Amino acid sequence: MSEYDAIIIGGGPAGATAAWVLADHGRRVIVLERNRFPRYHIGESLLPYCYFTLDRIGMNEKLRRSSFIKKYSVQFAATDGRVSQPFYFFEHLEHEASQTWQVVRSEFDRMMLDNARDRGAEVLEETAAKKFLTSGGAVTGLEAQRRDGTLLRLEAPVTIDCSGRDGFAIERNNWRIGDPDLTKIAIWTYFRGGLRGEGYDQGATTVAFLPDKGWFWYIPLPDDIVSVGITAERDYLYRQGKDLESILMREMHVNKWIESHLAPAQRVEKIWATGDYSYRSRYCAADGLVLAGDAFAFLDPVFSSGVFLALRSGEMAADAVDAALTAGDCSAGRFESYGRQLCVGIEAMRRLVYAFYDRGFSFGQLLRKHPERRGDLTDCLIGHLFRDFGPLFEAIGEFADLPQPLGHGRALVSVA
Repeated sequence: MSEYDAIIIGGGPAGATAAWVLADHGRRVIVLERNRFPRYHIGESLLPYCYFTLDRIGMNEKLRRSSFIKKYSVQFAATDGRVSQPFYFFEHLEHEASQTWQVVRSEFDRMMLDNARDRGAEVLEETAAKKFLTSGGAVTGLEAQRRDGTLLRLEAPVTIDCSGRDGFAIERNNWRIGDPDLTKIAIWTYFRGGLRGEGYDQGATTVAFLPDKGWFWYIPLPDDIVSVGITAERDYLYRQGKDLESILMREMHVNKWIESHLAPAQRVEKIWATGDYSYRSRYCAADGLVLAGDAFAFLDPVFSSGVFLALRSGEMAADAVDAALTAGDCSAGRFESYGRQLCVGIEAMRRLVYAFYDRGFSFGQLLRKHPERRGDLTDCLIGHLFRDFGPLFEAIGEFADLPQPLGHGRALVSVA
């Protein structure tokens, strides 16, 4: 039995960020990561507003020294190959945050976890969380197992679940609630030799459209590699069978921009698939427990929000945990503000995702009628989510049916 101020499940971006922040607050914190890093993960594109959390935890200078591709913009390609004017971040944001990166997640996540170690967090890799320890209904620690079978019992006033889409807490508590209209699937792989732009456009993320609001991502990575994937409705992608290579090859020819950019390329990796993208936990916290990153919520990846929300929620959760430890009270109510604020940012991006998939909506149409909303739209696209977007979504609502905010995701406040 070992005692800590906080236990963190998962060493990805949310967990590594939370660990660094808590260690920086002087807390004794341990991270349990079931894999040995580096390990593969999808989600390579960083939003500009990742900068501010990364700067706090001392990662930006390390990223500047890395071989990761610099990203200055996002652009959109129609099925006939026409490309939009790029959204250059520096035209809107006069700050060094306007340049971000396309990262190789195996390397980026390893750098993040090592960064938490360097700040004083204890990290146990190849150590899987098995079950919560509880007392009086509150989480008081964790039982975990090392790769060699050794069982560990760890005690702490609070545990932060950063276990990713596997959702350690939400699966055990049946808290996962899918977003009913965001049930796409994704198929992706990697190519060497695909075409890319020059100068500022070399690292641009391209969203290339497919019929019925499906889309490709095209993300340039180091070593002449591009990450290429499709997100669309299951019925659309599987209409002629479920062979992943056949689907990918077929759809590459539907969008002329993708077809031309991959014409000289060779596939160099296996083809991956996943489904049921979007969900949110019924609760963000319970007594002695806080959820962050994909362990709390995940949105369709069309606007590359995943890593940003992981970083920001890890930071916010750690600060909330530090305040709770200082107060000597880690009950769910201490994290109500954390959940409320986090959901505000998620809802802004969620509404933009819904608009994207609405057949009556296009960015061009919106900006032609409401050019004054370009700044608000760009703010959303770069991750400046924790602000009032009322005028933007009022304008978007003229073209698209927008969802009401989800009612769940707040803290599970105990009733005496």
